[in-house]
Amino acid sequence: MEQKLFTELRTLYTTTKEAPAEIRIRIRMRDLIDPEILRRAVDTTMKRYPYFCVELQKKDGSYVYAENHRPVVISNSLHGVELNSEEANYHMIAFCWQDNMIILDVFHGLTDGTGAYEVVRTLLYYYCSERYNVMLKEDGIRLVGDEISTEEWIDPVAGKTDLPNPKQNELMSDALNFIAEAGLEEDRRHTVYSIAISEKEFMRFNLDNDGSPGTMVSLLLSRAIAKLFPEAENAIRIALCVNQRKALRAPLAHQSLVGGVMLEFKDKMRDWTLDKQGTAYRGMVFAQTQEENVLMGIASFKGINGMLLTKETDPERIGVASYINSLASKFTTATVSYVGKADYKEAEQYIRDFRTWTSPLGNNLLIEISAVNGRFTLDFLQSFSSPVIVNAFLKELDENGIIYDLQDVNDLELPNIKLPWTEQ
Repeated sequence: MEQKLFTELRTLYTTTKEAPAEIRIRIRMRDLIDPEILRRAVDTTMKRYPYFCVELQKKDGSYVYAENHRPVVISNSLHGVELNSEEANYHMIAFCWQDNMIILDVFHGLTDGTGAYEVVRTLLYYYCSERYNVMLKEDGIRLVGDEISTEEWIDPVAGKTDLPNPKQNELMSDALNFIAEAGLEEDRRHTVYSIAISEKEFMRFNLDNDGSPGTMVSLLLSRAIAKLFPEAENAIRIALCVNQRKALRAPLAHQSLVGGVMLEFKDKMRDWTLDKQGTAYRGMVFAQTQEENVLMGIASFKGINGMLLTKETDPERIGVASYINSLASKFTTATVSYVGKADYKEAEQYIRDFRTWTSPLGNNLLIEISAVNGRFTLDFLQSFSSPVIVNAFLKELDENGIIYDLQDVNDLELPNIKLPWTEQ
């Protein structure tokens, strides 16, 4: 089934070699990887997700996903392969492994964290069942033989005609930028700091302070930034990612359907108690995630993609998309993303570590929160190497009695995506 690109367009036109629009999920297993079992598990998994087995093509001036029956590549390295290239068999998805690590790489325009989690859930079911010779429960896992409904295939945004008119954009003030205003060195060393926190203890802390994982991490980050830069003129504003499927009534959709709410740490809030601040942030989330507001955001997003289609050439579309992304970066200090508890079922007992990586927007910071096997992992994804923000956040954890483990520091390595307009 050929799929004409729409929801994917803005992401396609803003991906670059320096900041590829890609989701990289790193799973450290209990034991060494068996490559033959992994090969069979991947092949079986991809039969369940035909809409991810596609090749990007251009037809009559428009980009489409065409069926790609070549095997999805599995490489024996942690570097992965360049997506949409010959070495990836022209797929937008690939796997790699080394020692006890399995990695999934997928184009962020093809899906989001919710969609990628489904693939991982299926893969782990097939891999762990054979690797450990066990009968895992099938409940809640998409498996080969399921009927794949049209709701999984169809883009719920492209054909939606009953969206409300977007609000007239209120004049939003600039947000604090770590490079331009806070003075951190722009060394272009993309770096990831990973922090682990007990799920049980952090959830208890959330309940005590009227928070939830996403809002509480956003609040603790806001507090840390405010203490670091007390004289900053621009707003401390965190974008918290929101899954748009509920508002679209499209829970099975595989597309990248991520919106966001803006959480601004206003000056008057700085002297409030943590629980009062938590209540304020929860209130902001509640108001902005009302269905009507989410749908207005989707309408705005749809309008942007429609505008891209009015441009005749790829360079024109790249220019428009890049400008819009620069505005998003201008109004946001950092982004926090939490897909929700992974719930990899019985396979979780074989997982020792789980990370979600992608590119942060502009010079900003992105925190990806993963909840697997009884702990939260917070990946601080930076376009710079300075530990200043991370250290301030850890101090905030210390002051609030939250026990953590700074696991490691890595280069933020994401494979490139080969784009049609760079092939010459």
